[in-house]
Amino acid sequence: MKNLPKLRNLASGLEAGVTFKQTFDLINPHLYSVEERIRQQARAFDPAVEGYVAYAVNSGGKRLRPALALLAGGATGKITTGHVDVAVILELIHVATLVHDDIMDGAETRRDQPTANAKWGNSLSVLLGDCLFAHALRLSTNFSNNEICRIVSEASAEVCSGEIIQTQRRFDLNLSLPDYYKIIEMKTAALFAAACELGAFISEASPEIISALKTFGSRLGVAYQIYDDILDIAGDEEEVGKTLGTDLEKGKLTLPVLLLLQSSDEAARTRARELILNENHSGHEEFAALLKSSGAMRAAVETARRMAREAREVLNPVPANKYRNGLVAIAAHLETLLSKF
Repeated sequence: MKNLPKLRNLASGLEAGVTFKQTFDLINPHLYSVEERIRQQARAFDPAVEGYVAYAVNSGGKRLRPALALLAGGATGKITTGHVDVAVILELIHVATLVHDDIMDGAETRRDQPTANAKWGNSLSVLLGDCLFAHALRLSTNFSNNEICRIVSEASAEVCSGEIIQTQRRFDLNLSLPDYYKIIEMKTAALFAAACELGAFISEASPEIISALKTFGSRLGVAYQIYDDILDIAGDEEEVGKTLGTDLEKGKLTLPVLLLLQSSDEAARTRARELILNENHSGHEEFAALLKSSGAMRAAVETARRMAREAREVLNPVPANKYRNGLVAIAAHLETLLSKF
């Protein structure tokens, strides 16, 4: 178990407390299996491609989606190889989206390492993301139950559609809050929901319990995306380990920005519009100060905390056990992280 310290670090971005440590201790043996299986996937490609895939999948990360699938499986039954398999599939899809996101954002670092596009350029990186998507979908066909493949495929389509809509609406100062929520429900929450749904589905839980866990995943995913949006504005790049400030530069109107545009006085709104449309991509610090002074940042934080609380409440129909408690702990700590802003 020589990888134990690193594997625990994969979770440190979301939770550092004792409760969370206990939660990950519950699933550490299965996460080792997931991690090993993910690393093995590179060998399924042509030798000329293997190195690129290995770089993308070996960059680590929180492995949050695999953890959710495993915890949902444990909350509704025994964690099996099927749960490990679906955890691998969902993480490969997530890695594929990160490769594509970094291209669109022009990000140079992720987890303190050069992004694929920084190393090899956009053209190769687009194809690398495509390969990861295709491989994940191919793996999903190994399940005898076609419903699993359908859920994975639909979640993948939702993620891609959400990214397209977000790209369409960049620099769109008329973006509404319902449209924003629709985008993040598709591009982020869809995989969270699929992880929890599939964990319960593979355990053959009742439709009511599967639905509850799917809703939990969706609401947690929305809260997590708002947290990530806040982090892009107010986080520390060295601490986070990835390029920040790209949302404003690329015209992504996130919840704090939308609240500023819709709820502030006219002078603040006018200045915010000027900074968003600034072709020189300057004014990040001024914009962050506007968000804070207007109360928009605080309102976004409270919205995300409310969503995390609602996620916990949705789990009420799920019988209490240590794995269900682990899901509750993840949502609870996300609230704690948000309270720091």
